[in-house]
Amino acid sequence: MPKLLPNVRQQLMEAARRQVAEQGYTNTTIRSVAGACGVGVGTVYNYFPSKDMLIATFVADEWRTYLDAMKALPCDEPETLLHGIYDGLLRFADANKNLFSDADAAKQIASGSAMRHRLLREQLSAL
Repeated sequence: MPKLLPNVRQQLMEAARRQVAEQGYTNTTIRSVAGACGVGVGTVYNYFPSKDMLIATFVADEWRTYLDAMKALPCDEPETLLHGIYDGLLRFADANKNLFSDADAAKQIASGSAMRHRLLREQLSAL
């Protein structure tokens, strides 16, 4: 009988986030994340088709948190809004600085950067 683990998806994302921050993109593997969570490699693949999708998912989830905070800023106070957006962008970049400054990670994500920049511009202009 398979064992039931609560919040496996969240545990996997947290372990991957921690490993990327501590070891870098290249040294973070599906096997190392599975080991950190005490699950088999196949279990990770039940939730994420690849290491890149695992990493993209935790970054996207974190971005949504920052974006939601920016959306809650007062739109009728332009200076407060701009300072809040700037602060949110800085905090997001700082929280992910190891990933964003990793040359191996940059090679992997470069192919979709134009689309992501367009999406970012759209999200920020909506504020």
